[in-house]
Amino acid sequence: MTITHQDELDGLKAIGGIVARTMQAMAAAMEPGMTTRELDTIGRALLEREGAVPAPEASYGFPGATCISVNEEIAHGIPGERVLKPGDLVNIDVSASRSGYFADTGASFRIAPVCPSLDRLCRDGRRAMQIGIAQVGHGKPLAGIGNAIGRFAQANGYTLIRNLASHGVGRALHEDPEEVPTWPTKGKRRIPRGLVLTVEPFLSKGGIWAEEGDDDWTLRSSPAAPVVQYEHTVVATDRGPIIVTLPG
Repeated sequence: MTITHQDELDGLKAIGGIVARTMQAMAAAMEPGMTTRELDTIGRALLEREGAVPAPEASYGFPGATCISVNEEIAHGIPGERVLKPGDLVNIDVSASRSGYFADTGASFRIAPVCPSLDRLCRDGRRAMQIGIAQVGHGKPLAGIGNAIGRFAQANGYTLIRNLASHGVGRALHEDPEEVPTWPTKGKRRIPRGLVLTVEPFLSKGGIWAEEGDDDWTLRSSPAAPVVQYEHTVVATDRGPIIVTLPG
């Protein structure tokens, strides 16, 4: 989607705030002994209360309102009977639509106690996202997002999952550009004014690829390694990025 009018930006900010508040509320509700299905139920209720429709379910038939991935699961985890435990690394990914606008956000959270290395990975995962977001602006190279994230990852001894990319969003959950690499690439495409896209690097301590499991949805790291993901939906402007997925 390319923003051309203020009402479009207002619509994006409205659904962006909804998904951001839903994700934060789910994270605050997490506790040992809870199942991922119970956590998803909380997210569904919050979205429904705001008049929002879970996007993975509506767009692709995903079996849940939100994606909840635990430890070895790095993305698209199906909510179910898995019980959350102390020390778990949990990724919550919330995307939804309202009034024809879509927004997408995600973050990795820890259930105490966790080892210091995971705390550092989470901190640096958020930093990698921020570095990528800083490259979003009218006329900037689209490949600049992944190149900047790649420099940060290499300098700090991390790897990046190279087949889970950022993407265009706005009027659908996934739209042009269908793949925005968050790892180093070459490309001449420039970011146009008003483009709406996600920035969501998957930072790892050794993982390179995401591989699908037996359920046709859940993705795991190959080689096996801890992975974190942080994601915002942003709009490119002449003055840089506008983040629309803020709780507000």
